Amino acid sequence: MELFIQLTLTGLTSGAILALAALGFVLIYKSSDVINFAQGEFLLIGAYVIFAMLTQAGLHWTFGLVLTIAVAVGLGVMVERLVLRPMIGEPIISVIMVTIGLSSLLKAIVSTIWGNTPQAFPPFIPSEPVNILGATVGQDRLWALVIAAVLLGGFNLFFRRSREGIAMRAVADDQQAALSMGISVKRIFAWAWSIAAATAAIGGALVANIVGVGPELSHFGLRVFPVVILGGLDSIPGAIVGGLIIGLLEQYTGGYLGQGLNQVLPFVVLIVILMFRPYGLFGQEIIERV
Repeated sequence: MELFIQLTLTGLTSGAILALAALGFVLIYKSSDVINFAQGEFLLIGAYVIFAMLTQAGLHWTFGLVLTIAVAVGLGVMVERLVLRPMIGEPIISVIMVTIGLSSLLKAIVSTIWGNTPQAFPPFIPSEPVNILGATVGQDRLWALVIAAVLLGGFNLFFRRSREGIAMRAVADDQQAALSMGISVKRIFAWAWSIAAATAAIGGALVANIVGVGPELSHFGLRVFPVVILGGLDSIPGAIVGGLIIGLLEQYTGGYLGQGLNQVLPFVVLIVILMFRPYGLFGQEIIERV
């Protein structure tokens, strides 16, 4: 029972962080139909920027986190303006290849600045273990779960109640209709990329606080693909549910069947979902009649 509780709490934490990264992925796809293969590198940059703020600049973690989010927002806007906006109207495969190239470029920039050696992260969240129903879990994981849940709830309210959030939903549903209503589609694209970069950076900070910083953090972004395929490429609730499901499956598989299989299982789920429900659990099914 203790093992089950520990695996469940750990899985929920991983799933919540995956959901944060997947949220940005879904936002970009919903608003611009672009599949962003550089989402993992946004997470990597967020982890290294807050690492630099805390260790090299010596800032308090609150200022470091705020500046990290600001850097991520700036990066997202810059990528949208300089890289993706000129690609509007180009074949989708060209846009996908651009995001793959962007992924390699961002990883190379991180490697040039900070090197490839994993480094210990100065924790800004307490990591002392706590006992919950006989299971021992680090406080950092519990805090990460709470922070991710609050952020996901806040973003959900933003999309449902705020003017910008409603505009983003309108653009996602029909760009031409949104334009006719006076909504700036280009501005919404910038919003989508900035929020995607910010959520990935926050996720990177939470992951770095738990496991440290290193180039392998970008692989965390690969785990986003099973999440968004499971939940649905165009579904924000699906990103949250998919993240929690994949996080729990990884931990249960690793805990009960052995390490190694937990890295493979998400991609097995991805293949199964693509075979039997390609639009995901919550994705919008599009039927084209000829």
